[in-house]
Amino acid sequence: MAYRRAINLLPRGMESLLSLRTCLFQKSPNIVSQTVCFYNPSGRSARTICTGTPLMVAKLLSVEELFAQRSLQEYLKKVEAEYSECLREINSSTMEEQGSVDTLRSKRTKVSLLTPLIQAVQELNTKVTEITETEMLLKDEDPALRELAELEREGCLQEIHDLRQKILGLLVPEEEADLSDLVLEVTAGVGGQEAMLFTAEVFDMYQSFAQRHGWSFDILEHMTSELGGLRHASASISGPESYKKMKYEGGVHRVQRVPKTEKQGRMHTSTMTVAVLPQPTEISLTINPKDLRIETKRASGAGGQHVNTTDSAVRIVHLPTGVVAECQQERSQLKNKEKAMKALRAKLYSMKLEEETSKRYNQRKVQIGTKARSEKIRTYNFAQDRITDHRIGMTVHDVKSFLLGEDLLEEMNSLLEEFSNQETLMELLGENKQEPS
Repeated sequence: MAYRRAINLLPRGMESLLSLRTCLFQKSPNIVSQTVCFYNPSGRSARTICTGTPLMVAKLLSVEELFAQRSLQEYLKKVEAEYSECLREINSSTMEEQGSVDTLRSKRTKVSLLTPLIQAVQELNTKVTEITETEMLLKDEDPALRELAELEREGCLQEIHDLRQKILGLLVPEEEADLSDLVLEVTAGVGGQEAMLFTAEVFDMYQSFAQRHGWSFDILEHMTSELGGLRHASASISGPESYKKMKYEGGVHRVQRVPKTEKQGRMHTSTMTVAVLPQPTEISLTINPKDLRIETKRASGAGGQHVNTTDSAVRIVHLPTGVVAECQQERSQLKNKEKAMKALRAKLYSMKLEEETSKRYNQRKVQIGTKARSEKIRTYNFAQDRITDHRIGMTVHDVKSFLLGEDLLEEMNSLLEEFSNQETLMELLGENKQEPS
């Protein structure tokens, strides 16, 4: 499809900026609504896309339009000045004489962090000077010289564009959790059996998405309903960039369709919630064994004679916070304990992140909400065969394909990530503008 081909042609990762115009969506049979302009560097401060109100950028901005903004130019000048000041103080012997070892170390760290950005800015300034000189040769009377100058100019323009993309990528702080694995939780919300059936479909969608990327998908909990739906389920997902690619799935998902149990053909609206919790490493989160209460019990539900007749299920309570994690999927009590600990660590780490970022974002609360229909981040309308993400105003068609966890879900998540990065940059520039000079 036109949209997918366009996406594949665009660069990804640290140095890519994605500017999507309305025409891309008008030409695609699957994408029908306008979205915003994004760029895609990796970022390292915990951020999520807030729910409740649409987040739309007033104007689609290209790389060149972003660099034309006065706020961006002022910010780059400010960073260059800070970098020069730190270098001056490091090269000065005054701080060492005063014994300010900590201050000196802090300045060196700052210089180290800013060096890639400053080098890119300096390279950009050099290329801008080069293209100015090259454009002067375009006025030469010698046709051969003018032709060479034109080729040189085209090369400079491409290098300038690439350097600007790189600078934009370096401006967005990286997010430590992006390197993490994750624990996925799905819970049926409003809508009874229909909500549980949809929860099972969404859980299967994420399992397929994980398989598509070659990630491991280890089920921790799986509480089924009478009709084959899911009341609640959780899974540990491990693999490169797994959290980074799935973190925007957290929130209330709404489904509108005629349920299998509906005899009169009426449309029902149901909800389910998704929580995506980064899985910490041993280093990033330490749990004192004395703070844990570990309980064992017999597993409930289907599972065979061994599972239901031995105390294999494990329930772990973190006493200081009251956080609980359970697992009864394995026949071995030891394996269930290991999985329950993994889920507990993810929940505690998520709480830690939430506390650190509560002034701007409230990660788990934003994702879970109250499970009400009005809090949805995304709507799956089967009658109209459409999926709408309300955070970026994007609509795609073909619900069945979307629920396969393949291209459409991949594209939706990529756009959410691009939007979040641009939003972060705009916020950074806005804060810089408000600071007293």
